[in-house]
Amino acid sequence: MKTEIIKSLLNKFESCAHKTDQGIEFWLARDLQQLLGYTKWDNFLAVISKAKISCEVMEHKVLDHFADVGKMVKIGSESEREIDDIMLTRLACYFVAQNGDSRKEEIVFAKNYFAVQARKFEIIEKRIQEFERVRARHKLIETEKELSSVIYQQTKNDKNFGLIRSKGDKALFGYTTQEMKSRLKIPDNRALADFQPTILLKAKDFATEITIFNTKNKELKTEQAISEEHIINNRSVRKTLISRGIRPENLPIEEDIKKIERKIESENKKSLKKPDKLEK
Repeated sequence: MKTEIIKSLLNKFESCAHKTDQGIEFWLARDLQQLLGYTKWDNFLAVISKAKISCEVMEHKVLDHFADVGKMVKIGSESEREIDDIMLTRLACYFVAQNGDSRKEEIVFAKNYFAVQARKFEIIEKRIQEFERVRARHKLIETEKELSSVIYQQTKNDKNFGLIRSKGDKALFGYTTQEMKSRLKIPDNRALADFQPTILLKAKDFATEITIFNTKNKELKTEQAISEEHIINNRSVRKTLISRGIRPENLPIEEDIKKIERKIESENKKSLKKPDKLEK
């Protein structure tokens, strides 16, 4: 996510925060609806309903974090009417974000904004970058599983999937998977992708998606044909990266993705401990 988008969203979310007389921070659902990019109230209510279930599952009392209230809105130049609204604690907003559409940038931001206690821009930006890297890694895992499945469907054998993937790495990096691990000093028992930056995870995912598509579309029936297809696609992605000044083999490794996952999980758990509650 771009820095300017994070800054803009941070300002918007902060400007919509309120505090009760007891100092409990909360957001109004009608405001959060707009912040998260939902145009219809009914659709957003469905997300809130799922959030309430998540709240119960995590053994928090729904009424401590979701409070029905009325809100006066103008309907003409001199008239107003009351509409339903909901006061949401930070925990409630966290559950709403967790149940929202993760394809929306606003939802990705909210998932991280409501999970961290210190809402400094630098902390949120770093958290979002880590979140997006983890998501890209999971996406690559699923795409590679799909390619393995497609290879089996087309050839009735996927025992050489690792070799095909390594040939793809050779085309993308100029080095095989094992050679790249040696260059970067990555343990033999760990995946190369667990230490690569987001852009390379997405690049590998894109090349693999093309291989899947063309294997099906061209009805490739042999391991050699699929392997050659995968090599061509990775070479094409490499060419694009180099044309933009990025040499895949020269990018430094990043922190172990498993450590990042554990850190995010730990922060999420902390956000669920002893949350502020709305006064009855």
